[in-house]
Amino acid sequence: MQLNLATPSPLQYFSSLVQSDEHFPLLEAAISLAQDEYPGLDVQQVLGDVDQLLARLKRRLPADSPDLQRLRALNQFFFRDLSFGGNVNDYYDPDNSYLNAVLRTRRGIPITLAVLWLELALGLGLNARGVAFPGHFMVKVNLPKGQVLIDPLSGQSLSREELAERLAPFRQRSSGLLDEFEVPMGLYLQSALPREIINRMLCNLKEIHKTQEDWPRLIPVQNRLIVLQPDAWPEYRDRGLAWAAQGEPARAVADLEVYLRYADDAPDIGAMAERLAQLRQSE
Repeated sequence: MQLNLATPSPLQYFSSLVQSDEHFPLLEAAISLAQDEYPGLDVQQVLGDVDQLLARLKRRLPADSPDLQRLRALNQFFFRDLSFGGNVNDYYDPDNSYLNAVLRTRRGIPITLAVLWLELALGLGLNARGVAFPGHFMVKVNLPKGQVLIDPLSGQSLSREELAERLAPFRQRSSGLLDEFEVPMGLYLQSALPREIINRMLCNLKEIHKTQEDWPRLIPVQNRLIVLQPDAWPEYRDRGLAWAAQGEPARAVADLEVYLRYADDAPDIGAMAERLAQLRQSE
């Protein structure tokens, strides 16, 4: 029997992590996103660093501590003792999306801070989940007396009124009036699946690289988005356009052909068909 002992590429490794929703290692998948920017990154070492933080935290608590005490100890440890917080000086630095960098600098964005916080919370036995709140990722914890929503930038618990205030801009129509049929608040507070969390992290990176027209960094992000969501046809379009911008018409053509084959009701079909014709002429 012939064995393949070759080291998997970062994309192959990522693909192996995200195959199953039932066994989806959120922290490991989130750490692995940095391998495109840090090729020598040892993911297992970063996992070990987080395990050490959890061990330090556990030593502070009696084994029979109630959930509220665990939550308070976690927030004290994470936000005050370790001083994790938002990178307000450079919010759009790609490093804010790489957990190895966030662990080093103690600065990140809501979703990366949330992933680290959640790992510690779950390690303490708390019933904690991520919340894909519009514009600002949150975390929540179910306690015996109710649910607590927390801002992962600060550890602040948020009242329903504060959540409604943050949500108001996303509920407004272009006319500035609130929708007559508002979506109930509870729908915005549902638990985010690990695949959804990784997708949001990648979309953050995508937006940064796209805005900066950094095609060599954008394409690996697009590769991961397609591995993560193989039926997300607009991601093929966006990768194709990035290939075109980078001067790779053959690869651009292949991706745009996939998009046009499956996204047959998209409003930009005509424009993409025209772009495809131009690229075919340049091959």
